[in-house]
Amino acid sequence: MFYKRDWILRQIQMLADMIARAVFGTSAIAYTCENETSPTQTDQLFRKLDMLIAQKRIDEAEDCLFDGIEAGNRKHLELAMDFYQKINRFSDEELEKCNFPRQEILDGVNAVIKKFGLTDMEG
Repeated sequence: MFYKRDWILRQIQMLADMIARAVFGTSAIAYTCENETSPTQTDQLFRKLDMLIAQKRIDEAEDCLFDGIEAGNRKHLELAMDFYQKINRFSDEELEKCNFPRQEILDGVNAVIKKFGLTDMEG
């Protein structure tokens, strides 16, 4: 069982790394607010997601993510991948307490990949 969880964890990170290189030309994805004093809608979504993550309300955060992102918007892709990388760092025990299995993270990453038309990268 541990092997499968480790495999999923690595698969998620590998997909994030591939998107970072192929789409953003960088080695890592980390969303940063565009405007701290007058936040954009994406910045506001980022802050809401971070708040929900901190409160361990992962399922609600994922729902907000998919309600708020639009295919074709690179900042939204960056935000989505940042979100999944953050929750992928949770321990299995933390994810279990949140009722959010690691497989659901991989499913979410694959849903983002499809939404943004990056299907060659699916895991």
